[in-house]
Amino acid sequence: MTEATNEVEKKSSLKDKLDLKKKLDLDEMVGDVGISMPSTSIEEYIRVLKLARKPSREEFNMIAKVSMAGIGIVGTIGFVIYALLTELPKAL
Repeated sequence: MTEATNEVEKKSSLKDKLDLKKKLDLDEMVGDVGISMPSTSIEEYIRVLKLARKPSREEFNMIAKVSMAGIGIVGTIGFVIYALLTELPKAL
């Protein structure tokens, strides 16, 4: 009988550990690590917007080229993986 109760206690403790419904206190977690929450004052947003400027045509073109190259590389890698995973099982 004690083995059965021990088994039930183990299962319940494991269930408690894996229970995602329990809420964790964010302040307690952040306090343990030493991280403070960022401030969200409107003055900081205004300061950033004042420093922002419109990019020149050359800067914009460079950003567009780099972005398109990145999208193309990621797409190519994805297509190669897809092709390998669909064609290899047919060949075997």
